[in-house]
Amino acid sequence: MKPHHGDIAHLGNIELFTDKFDESYWFFNDLLAMREVGRAGESVFLRTWDDYENWSIRLTPRAASGVGLVAHRAASPEALERLAGSIQEAGLGGEWRDGEFGVGPSFHFTDPDGHPMSVYYETAWYQASDDKPALKNQASRFPGHGVNARRLDHINYLAANVEENATFSAEVLGLKDSELIRLDNGRTAAHWFRFGQKSYDLVYSADNLGASGRLHHIAFAPDTREDILKAADIFLENGIHIESGPHKHTINQTFFLYVYEPGGNRIEFANAGARLLLAPDWEPVVWSEAERKKGQAWGMQTISTFHTHGTPPIDVPDER
Repeated sequence: MKPHHGDIAHLGNIELFTDKFDESYWFFNDLLAMREVGRAGESVFLRTWDDYENWSIRLTPRAASGVGLVAHRAASPEALERLAGSIQEAGLGGEWRDGEFGVGPSFHFTDPDGHPMSVYYETAWYQASDDKPALKNQASRFPGHGVNARRLDHINYLAANVEENATFSAEVLGLKDSELIRLDNGRTAAHWFRFGQKSYDLVYSADNLGASGRLHHIAFAPDTREDILKAADIFLENGIHIESGPHKHTINQTFFLYVYEPGGNRIEFANAGARLLLAPDWEPVVWSEAERKKGQAWGMQTISTFHTHGTPPIDVPDER
């Protein structure tokens, strides 16, 4: 049973672990203008203002920060069955579980690097109440404060073996790739995959510390490049560590800003949806090691922590 490209519609929601729960909650709720929509146990569910589903982030206190379950919405009930079958045939195990907080039956599994994932189809759409929008074609009212994160955009995993996870993404999940970095030794340093026509939704980057199951970053999409510039000022005023940017990536040409939320998870703000890959026969763009050493699109060198910092942290010096 092989899935079709497009069987995964989009990134649904992400569980983030944080060792500084109150501070992380303040970051997402106050600075990003995300709305709390529910609680379960120690976790809180938060949503961006124009994600159509009930929630975007599940924030959970843990002794070490990092990424928990990442859920993707299938394009149809039939697509969900194909994905579950493909995952089982690949020997990745998995099991069906009842849905949680607005999500129907889900198939849970792990990728080859040990990151927990699930796929689902049934979902509850968000019903606005006191945040009812003036325009009925958006999910809720524009917050008008903070960063105004509009939607969850993508996730970048750290992985001990990028090639193995790339094969999994293409052959088991049915994803197409857009770009990749190939080192002089023939290994792949990073690989960008897409669910549809947006240039990327899921990325695997090599964990230079050799660990498995870690997070590089999650990304939110604001409306414009100017929103990202304003976000930098907001983070500066509120003591949030700005790691890199604002600047423009070479790969996929995303305008970006990277910060660490208080728990240490790297968060990106990016206009990744601005570039679409409409060609049905798109061939992935391959970047060489020499080309990547030139830095980002406008010449800024990639910061050293981009290759070492991840969550959960490893007990090595974190250069800032």
